[in-house]
Amino acid sequence: MTLRIAEIFGPTIQGEGVLIGEPTVFIRAGGCDYRCLWCDSPHAVDSAFRHEWRVMTPAAIWAEVRRLSGGRPLTVSISGGNPAIQDFAPVIALGKAEGYRFACETQGSVARPWFADLDTLVLSPKPPSSGQDVDWRSFDACLASTEGGPQTVMKIVIFDDTDFAWARSVSEHYPRLPLFLQPGNPEVDPEVPVDLRAAASRLEWLIDKVTGAGWFRPRVLPQLHVLVWGNKRGV
Repeated sequence: MTLRIAEIFGPTIQGEGVLIGEPTVFIRAGGCDYRCLWCDSPHAVDSAFRHEWRVMTPAAIWAEVRRLSGGRPLTVSISGGNPAIQDFAPVIALGKAEGYRFACETQGSVARPWFADLDTLVLSPKPPSSGQDVDWRSFDACLASTEGGPQTVMKIVIFDDTDFAWARSVSEHYPRLPLFLQPGNPEVDPEVPVDLRAAASRLEWLIDKVTGAGWFRPRVLPQLHVLVWGNKRGV
């Protein structure tokens, strides 16, 4: 079997969510079943970039992860695009045999049996600003596939008041899922420097929204990688 891979890079640090700051090698899958209006990784989503993707066997993927990490076990994050549209079970099995840990982030639109083999699953349903509609039956199927398996959390990107209200509503339906919020990044061009003052302002806005509403359940985090490297690919 083979997998479509947009890029493999690291070690670097995880820039967001429950594993923020953790040394990580990233496997970014090519392909996605969503087309979010503010997608920050179009090179892993849009078929216009398909010629840049590599078709790799699980063994070849794992050889690259081992090379990058020097054979020293760390966390491997499978992202995309949407990695759930492909079968990463063989890659996870190869890594687990050598003591590596695995995390995956997906929007929760496709459930996979291999989710149960992960150490961490981040479900990131897309808010109204994305232009996408969430299929909550598929989201629930993703949750069901993790029974007795990985640490599972929810992460939601917030761009505006509508997204914020939506996140609060979603949170009420999944009270047992640890919740992480982060401000959205509208500056996705890798050639354009990120305005750090604007990024800080968006984070402050979200903090004020959460505390002003007396909503103390979520953790509010920045996109750390954006603050450090902007929108560069491969970091």
